[in-house]
Formats: sequence, C-alpha cells, structure tokens
Amino acid sequence: MAVAPRFAFLKARWHADIVDQAHSGFLKRMGELAPDAEVEAFEVPGAFELPLLAQRLAGTGRYDAIAAAAFVVDGGIYRHEFVAQAVVSGLMEVQLKTDVPVLSVSLTPHHFQPTEEHEAFFADHFILKGREAADAAFAIVSQAAVL
Repeated sequence: MAVAPRFAFLKARWHADIVDQAHSGFLKRMGELAPDAEVEAFEVPGAFELPLLAQRLAGTGRYDAIAAAAFVVDGGIYRHEFVAQAVVSGLMEVQLKTDVPVLSVSLTPHHFQPTEEHEAFFADHFILKGREAADAAFAIVSQAAVL
C-alpha cells in the first residue's frame, strides 16, 4: 500500500467496558500489521445507531474500511435478536451501497449475566474479535489496492 490506510472504528456505548476491548484489540493488531495506519474512533449510543453512522462515514470517502462493535444482550425482553439482526443487515447494506467494507464486531450471546465471570469472559472475547476485525480490514484493503 502506497498510502497509509485509514479506518473508522465505531463503538456502541451499551456495555462500553466490554465493547471498548474490541477497539483495543483492533488497534493493537493493526499496529502489528500496518503501523502507519490511521484508526479514528466514533461512539454511538447503542448498536441500532451503528449502520447510520457507518453510512455517513463511508459517504465521506475518508476511510478504506469501517469496523462497528456492539454487545447486544438479552435484557429480559425478547428484542435483542431483532436488534442484532437489524444491525448486521444494516451494516451489510452500507457496504454494498457504498463500496466501503464494513466489518461487524457485533455480538449477541445466548446467555449473559452482568457478573464478574461473564464480563471478564466477554471482554477477553472482544479483544480477540477486534484483532480478527483488524486482520479482515487489512486483508480487504490490501486486496483492493491490487485491483
């Protein structure tokens, strides 16, 4: 890549302590893959707002790829699966519409309780998912550079 790649990383604020771990994993891995890469972080209130911000950022033409992270949990009302599906579908629609890759680090666990054990498990898991998103973002941007 001749020019340093630019990435946007979107973070939903519900369960921010867990979601922020994906951003940390992304930054660390991207530093290993492309130390000159620029990663700009953006926050949204919840997962549902991710596709709209992703679309607005994609439309600027400033980013080579966008990653969006959220942790959508069952709050006792059967709606988390609908939210998660809407978010992932929305992110897919954004990348197809704008031709800017949009990666999802949006997870919906079957069972989550706000206990120390669950929070630690998912925080670690989000670090891994952030690293995987960086691998994917780097790969797709590298591939686009040769097309």
